[in-house]
Amino acid sequence: MRYTDAPLFLKGFLMHKKVINNRSDLTVNEYALDLCNFFRFTYAKEKGIEEDKVDLNSLTLDFATGIRSEHIYEYMLHVSLERKNGASARARKLVAIREFYKYLTREKLIKENPAADISTPNVKHALPKFLTLEESVRLLECIASDTANENRLRDYAMITLFLNCGMRLSELVGINIQSIDWENRSLRVVGKGNKERTVYLNDACITAVGEYLKLRRTLECEDKNALFVSRNKRRISNKTVQWTVKKYLELAGLGGRQLSTHKLRHTAATLMYSTGKVDVRVLKDILGHEQLNTTQIYTHVVDKQMKSAIDANPLASVKVSGKKEEND
Repeated sequence: MRYTDAPLFLKGFLMHKKVINNRSDLTVNEYALDLCNFFRFTYAKEKGIEEDKVDLNSLTLDFATGIRSEHIYEYMLHVSLERKNGASARARKLVAIREFYKYLTREKLIKENPAADISTPNVKHALPKFLTLEESVRLLECIASDTANENRLRDYAMITLFLNCGMRLSELVGINIQSIDWENRSLRVVGKGNKERTVYLNDACITAVGEYLKLRRTLECEDKNALFVSRNKRRISNKTVQWTVKKYLELAGLGGRQLSTHKLRHTAATLMYSTGKVDVRVLKDILGHEQLNTTQIYTHVVDKQMKSAIDANPLASVKVSGKKEEND
């Protein structure tokens, strides 16, 4: 479901998210999908028909404004029991519904938000998967030694940026040659919500990107400004980068752990924070997080590492009672 295909009564809200809140197409499309599924289920239940018989374009704003909290509870129960949605998926759906009705109250189309008092499902936040320093070095060495790969310099530069700068996949794919500022050792990337930020480059990044750029300047490409290009001489795709990362993780003996490009971002953040030299607020800006609590997860990772270090102390199993033995 694309937001451009959504029913008319939803489009105002979706365009508000897109234009005013500056949300990405992907995020707005997810809002559209979740809300359309909710309205389809609710209308079908009310009319006693199958969901696939519901014509969303026939639904009106009057129907949407007639929704009560009972309808939302019923839908949340349905997606939990019938669709087997976990807490995270249910929480996302509830956020979409709550945001839609918040928009309607702001526009004075309804008096109260029927989702306002519905508690969000508790979501267990697992600690992010990441590579250790030794594993990260092994991954880079694996790429560097793959001399048979004509894209070795490109692949090495991409993964060096992931591991050192903590970029998102979309940010790396979107890098332009003109975005690199060699004098200030930085580059501009476009993050979530089309927000631009500066990423600073350390020696490893400068060297890796510089070596690759010598080759890149000899290549013809449809997008002349794209930094990373594929064999078909186009800007590299998300899928190609994902495949490349997966390939080298397996070659380095690091496969089978559900690692991915995003886990390399987690690796960069974890390694930076674990040095003890990077404040969590600085890390927030490096990663391009909106909220500090998103970055806080890396403090938990280090807390866990510290606990493991204490448990690994050779004295951990030594227990002395401190009681004096009585003489016979």
